[in-house]
Amino acid sequence: MKNLGAAPSEELATRERSTRNRVARSILDHGPSTVADLAERLGLTQAAVRRHLDALVAEQVVEAREKRVYGARTRGRPAKVFALTDCGRDAFDQSYDSLAVEALRWIERNAGGEAAVAAFARDRIEAQAAAYREAVESVEPERRAEALARALTADGYAATARNAPVGEQLCQHHCPVAHVAEQYPQLCEAETEIFSRLLGTHVQRLATIAHGDGVCTTFIPHGAPQTTETASASTAGRKPA
Repeated sequence: MKNLGAAPSEELATRERSTRNRVARSILDHGPSTVADLAERLGLTQAAVRRHLDALVAEQVVEAREKRVYGARTRGRPAKVFALTDCGRDAFDQSYDSLAVEALRWIERNAGGEAAVAAFARDRIEAQAAAYREAVESVEPERRAEALARALTADGYAATARNAPVGEQLCQHHCPVAHVAEQYPQLCEAETEIFSRLLGTHVQRLATIAHGDGVCTTFIPHGAPQTTETASASTAGRKPA
């Protein structure tokens, strides 16, 4: 009789794990999320979401944070959001981090120091940027941040663009090279520079996953386009990593 009950129990455990993985994946794709956000996206009750989040917190896959507020703070307690931990991100697709760090360390030591790493970072993002440039130049200027977000998403960055006071925010909810960029912020700096050139205006990096934030956030102000030289010089608002 014990064996008869084992299969349903195993099936239930499998379903629970599958749903839990969906919760974690939703946070990966959309960034730090509230219980209500997750319940709406996944078609679950808030009670079910809380149960899965409790398990993911216990497994150190996600952690609770105070929701970041842009602009004036409203009254009441800040909403709690849940974000992936480094351990949670490791569970997805960062298995080559150690090899990448070793390769960049070799470049730094044997091929010209930090300048050589920066040159590599610029060359890497330039190779990626051809598809981004095509996407951006195919739409009118006011839709370019959205087009860039779609192109980044196709490359695994789970990006979105949203309106913000006096500009827009480009948010990358996932970064395949976040752990490498922790040690080599030149990767973030090169990426910021290419965003500035693609969008034809200065941009400012407000937050990065490599720096410990839940999302890579780039501010794109409204206003007249600038030259590449001026735009690139305006990207240093925060050291990315």
